[in-house]
Amino acid sequence: MTTQEKLIKRKLNILDLAEYLKNVSEACKVSGVSRQHFYDIKQAYEEHGLEGLKEKSRRKPCLKNRVAPEIEDAVVKKTYDYPAYGQVRLSNELRKEGIPISSGGVRSIWQRHNLETFKKRLRALEEKAAQEGIVYTEAQLQALEAAKREREDHPDEIETQHPGYLISQDTFYVGYLKGVGRIYQQTVIDTYASVAFAKLYTSKVPVTAADILNDRVLPFFEEQQIPILRVLTDRGTEFCGAPERHPYQLYLQLNEIDHTKTKVRSPQSNGICERFHQTVLNEFYRVTFRKKIYSDIETLQTDLDEYMLEYNTKRTHQGKRCQGKTPMETFMEGKKLFDEKNLAERMAAA
Repeated sequence: MTTQEKLIKRKLNILDLAEYLKNVSEACKVSGVSRQHFYDIKQAYEEHGLEGLKEKSRRKPCLKNRVAPEIEDAVVKKTYDYPAYGQVRLSNELRKEGIPISSGGVRSIWQRHNLETFKKRLRALEEKAAQEGIVYTEAQLQALEAAKREREDHPDEIETQHPGYLISQDTFYVGYLKGVGRIYQQTVIDTYASVAFAKLYTSKVPVTAADILNDRVLPFFEEQQIPILRVLTDRGTEFCGAPERHPYQLYLQLNEIDHTKTKVRSPQSNGICERFHQTVLNEFYRVTFRKKIYSDIETLQTDLDEYMLEYNTKRTHQGKRCQGKTPMETFMEGKKLFDEKNLAERMAAA
């Protein structure tokens, strides 16, 4: 039964009760409504039947503030002519031409035409050129070239050829533990096999970022006889600083690991860590904090280690390379590729 049906049934019950008791005042008292409300219900039922008993919203309807069709056409045309313009710039340029449109109005039109992002505008321009055979203007060519350079400098897909080719590192705020303080998780993931490492700390500083590499990550790769070539991080202060005195930077130099940083304000560039953080939050932290009360970080770390062991060795993944295998199975298969590549390079050098 829907909420609307429940409300109608309650109103009918009030009317039936009044008829049964032959006393409106007593029926209103039992039902907890006023006499005025009772007579409103009765009048609505007598005039409109069950339809009159439906709950009606008192909110005024929000009418769409649509601009004139000729203005909308002008915005779309200008967008195709200058795809690199933002909504404010486009609004200002159109006003110079005597077309009154706000930046918010431009965005509303873009959303109706699926043009609200630079990437979407370029895609629409390329489709229009392919369909109509138009010749690109100078402004359109500049926008397309700028997008091409951006893709080359910051590819969407992480390039990785074998385990150890690129590891991804990030900091995740776990929460506040009573008696301990704030808890942070340092996360490191091999981007080829998705083998993950996680260690908890009470601070977010360069030393802790280097500690997980020294304590967990490098020993594992050394045991597998695979070097780490490069690490990808965001531009947080725990990862970036003056190379000559920043502990994390110094540690990377000492171990001959190249450092790649994501674009500013683009956490999706380190998406493999972001996805893992969502997974560990849903599958481990939200579950374990309901079951157990922690008073120290060591106990939480022990339980996290158990989860990470299962994550790496038992939980199957559906990623590009795992395809139903566990991260460790994928890692060992990738290790064979690394050994073959290493052997081929040594033979070529000889």
